[in-house]
Amino acid sequence: MLSFIVPAYNEELELPATLTAIHTAAANSETYEIIVVNDGSTDATAEVAENGGARVVTIHRRQIAAARNAGAREARGDVLFFVDADTRITSRVVSAAVTALQNGSVGGGARVEIEEEIPKWARIFLTGFGKLYFAANLGAGAFLFTSRKRFEDIGGFDEECFAGEEIFFTQALKKLGRFRLLTEPVETSGRKLRMYSSREVLSALFGVVLRGKRGVRTRDKLDLWYNGKREKEVRKATVEVARD
Repeated sequence: MLSFIVPAYNEELELPATLTAIHTAAANSETYEIIVVNDGSTDATAEVAENGGARVVTIHRRQIAAARNAGAREARGDVLFFVDADTRITSRVVSAAVTALQNGSVGGGARVEIEEEIPKWARIFLTGFGKLYFAANLGAGAFLFTSRKRFEDIGGFDEECFAGEEIFFTQALKKLGRFRLLTEPVETSGRKLRMYSSREVLSALFGVVLRGKRGVRTRDKLDLWYNGKREKEVRKATVEVARD
């Protein structure tokens, strides 16, 4: 059984397309489930999740790592997928992930693409950053996968971290074996790159890099991740899901 875990805070607009993509991507699986972890939302996230065929788990932590762990605790599957609420996956990605685990990988992730319109500076930055980040064989939080056993072996996501938890998750898995970065990409939203200036984005990211783990043990200076700012509409490119 495959379990898709989606952490969500005020994601009523992005969530429908994400759930549709997961259903389509998992259609060839014998059994699967979608768990949306509603972490303190004040909008219709829970209702949208239920209407989209997901099981809702409610917490009030306002922490991405805690939300992912809460979903994993409730999951019934042997394979765990962690998918951000604004990320669209395909059947090729799911199939490649399952194959990687069957071939001995302890877990993995996927490269991330943004097909929507974003500022020119953002496109240039993402190209350079993506090459460096994925060259280091690190998983992006938008999409991660592992087996239940390996997840339990490493103790899940580090709940001391309010950001960057995917990096520590990746590093923990690498200590157990081969971490597989898939060639098949996933598509995620470019909303933050439209809502925030280049100075705000780069300052937040480089601040985390410079401060290291001690800089992500509190929400302070992590507004990019936690202020809850949302666009008022979903870009068309993100609605055209599950391109196979």
